[in-house]
Amino acid sequence: MNGVILAGGFGTRLRPLTISLPKPMTPVMNRPMMKHIVDLLARTGITDLIALLYFQPETIKDYFKDGREHGVRMTYIGAAEDLGTAGSVRNAERHLAGGGTFLIISGDVLTDFDLGRAIAYHREKKALATMVLTRVENPLQFGVVIVDDDGRIQRFLEKPSWGEVFSDTINTGIYILEPECLEAIPPGQEYDFSKDLFPKLLAEGKPLYGYVAEGYWKDIGTIGEYRLAHRDLVEGRVRLPVPGERFGDGRVYLEEGARIDYTARLEGGVIIGRDVVVGPRAVIRNSVLGHGCVVEEGAVVADSVLWDRVQVGKAAELYEAIVANDCVIGDRAFLDVGALVSDHSRVGKGATLKANVKIWPHKEVEDGATLAVSLIWGEKWSRSIFGPQGITGLANLELSPEFAAKLGAAYGASLGKGATVSTSRDAHKTTRMINRAIMTGLLSAGVNVNDFGVTPLPVVRYQAGNLGDQGGVHTRRNPVSPESVDLRFFDNRGMDLDPKKEQAIERLFYREDFRRATMEETGEISFPVHGTEFYQTGFLQAIDREAIRRAKLKVVIDYAYGAAAAIFPAILGRLGLEVISLNAFLDASKATRTPEMIQQALEQLGQIVLSLKADLGVMLDPSAEKLTLVDDRGGIVAGEQAQAAAAFLVARQAAAEGHQGGRRRIAVPITASRIVEEVADRFGVEVVRTKTTSRSMMETALRPDVLLVADESGGFIFPRFQPAFDAMFAVVKLIELLARSEERLAQVARHIPVTYLAHQVVPCPWEAKGTVMRRLMEASRGENVQLVDGIKVFHDSDWVLAYPSQDQAAFHVHAEAGSRERAQDLANRTASQIRGWLR
Repeated sequence: MNGVILAGGFGTRLRPLTISLPKPMTPVMNRPMMKHIVDLLARTGITDLIALLYFQPETIKDYFKDGREHGVRMTYIGAAEDLGTAGSVRNAERHLAGGGTFLIISGDVLTDFDLGRAIAYHREKKALATMVLTRVENPLQFGVVIVDDDGRIQRFLEKPSWGEVFSDTINTGIYILEPECLEAIPPGQEYDFSKDLFPKLLAEGKPLYGYVAEGYWKDIGTIGEYRLAHRDLVEGRVRLPVPGERFGDGRVYLEEGARIDYTARLEGGVIIGRDVVVGPRAVIRNSVLGHGCVVEEGAVVADSVLWDRVQVGKAAELYEAIVANDCVIGDRAFLDVGALVSDHSRVGKGATLKANVKIWPHKEVEDGATLAVSLIWGEKWSRSIFGPQGITGLANLELSPEFAAKLGAAYGASLGKGATVSTSRDAHKTTRMINRAIMTGLLSAGVNVNDFGVTPLPVVRYQAGNLGDQGGVHTRRNPVSPESVDLRFFDNRGMDLDPKKEQAIERLFYREDFRRATMEETGEISFPVHGTEFYQTGFLQAIDREAIRRAKLKVVIDYAYGAAAAIFPAILGRLGLEVISLNAFLDASKATRTPEMIQQALEQLGQIVLSLKADLGVMLDPSAEKLTLVDDRGGIVAGEQAQAAAAFLVARQAAAEGHQGGRRRIAVPITASRIVEEVADRFGVEVVRTKTTSRSMMETALRPDVLLVADESGGFIFPRFQPAFDAMFAVVKLIELLARSEERLAQVARHIPVTYLAHQVVPCPWEAKGTVMRRLMEASRGENVQLVDGIKVFHDSDWVLAYPSQDQAAFHVHAEAGSRERAQDLANRTASQIRGWLR
């Protein structure tokens, strides 16, 4: 049986450790990662190995040679281009001797799985392909797999969002395949197992099975995971042979030539390589020391990993640090948690590296110097920098100018030299500071900037989508947290960034070696003077101005001190509306309001609408993305009511216009009330359900048949104008629809059926989310289930939905029924289930 080792990885997220080293050769327990894989295969009886190489192949070849020293026979296949996982294996087809079953495994994971049992399972099931699976606490970075009771794969999803995590059972990248699988892989082109081949086999009904393996498995993809893998090793959680002889009764292992002073203390799990010298009164705790290291008198090395030939000076202290080959850590130096020192670097005497500092190869930190970066950012965004609504952080602490400049440089590097980006902000002085820091970073990457200054976000989104900019970023004060700043990124169509694009920016941010422009390549700043006119022209072309003029409506608008006050009145003035404006001036100190303050302002707006006998009241949010409506009787129309009313107006107008074919759909999130379907069905308009993220709703808006996208928080997208939330356009479009119908909003509300919704938030640790999703899937087996975002179970016309929060350690539970008691009961039962599983 052949074993195929995928060993072409660059190890981007492990930089700077992997700058001059292919990821499979990164040392784990003083042996290359790939060495542990080769040994595991040899113990399984798989000795004919094919290594697929791409990045720095000679380093791997020089170590393993023909494989005899390692008890195997090695064959190496290089590639001139990246063909993907499956494409690379197809490229090696001629070397798979005998055309029999073969196993594929990555060369850069740490595992102690019993692969023999997985192979026996594959043969027992007579499978065409078997994926080796495992269960993990956080499945976000992996492919989630769902199997039936017989082990046959039913569904899988590559790198899902939390709402798509239907299980905690994930793809480990270990596959057992029959040779027929190779025939399904197109030769000479990029093709992936999990994204391309397995979905194809699943669609064709082929026998595709999943084997849930017992034991340890970790994808060592980041610096943090690398350090955690060593912690697991020294604590004995991994069943792998430990190099060296066991010393004493504990978990201390010494290789040949190691010399430990009798006054030194070795505590917890310690692995010490060949020819290591540990001096008097030194303390080594839960650490791995590579070959030839020297730890001098009184030094402390705790929870750390030292590669080969590292010299640690007297009284130096290292805590949860990583130090690569041939480095010197001076006397009394202090390396705080998460510090990393790359090859051939020197940290001077008495120097301090603050938490999470990374030193690149061949660098020197002078004696007594202190090198610092933001500890807060390293802790808070260890999962990811981006959240569901861009990036949010405490102003000048978490989201500092230094961070913003680095982020701007990473964003610019992801776009490439010569690209153009739009920037804008609200009126606060702090957002101006952060906006300028982002611009500085963009310019340093050779990216040009169109700075629109204080401008509503929808206006800048429209510019990017119509003027050819490659993207943009808007800086604002958080509308509910007065001490926080938001960064909202968007792409060349004005839509929120795709999660894959966000991940690409994050990788560049953490790598810190992204390209900088030369002096002559530095980007340029422009200040577009006709941007708002361009928006205004497109706006007016997308509405029926005559219908609005004929209706002669009176409207009260609360601008909430936002930037829309500088743009929207000019548009309204050309529509023949009588407009009463409230809070129509910029005041950054008032742009952030508590929910209680917002409710009070809405009640005041209702009283003004009623006293002035206005036809409609509207409150915009400060960014002009979302709105809240007040009807002609002074009643607040928000949430599901506003969503259903807008759906009714749009569907009725579509029926009146007699659309044939496309553009007869309305899109709402999976959490929206069933009432949307009821009102749309009356007019022959279909309803599309989307995920709860803004990006998903915007992507749905790109479909040519979608007339409206509406969420429950006052967000409306009218795709004819732009595929993004725009409260200003939504106001005018709703006025147009009311004008055409010759009804007012209070009358429209009579057409909306009554329903009852319930919502609960159940606290749930991050590491338990995948398990809860799997339990929910198991509990709903055989039920009428919808899997758009989370797990939605229908009980006739009633339903309950549970999905994990994208940015909180919690689950959301929504339910809808014909009575308030029934809706609350459905939500309570699911919430109680989740709490029970967590106990």
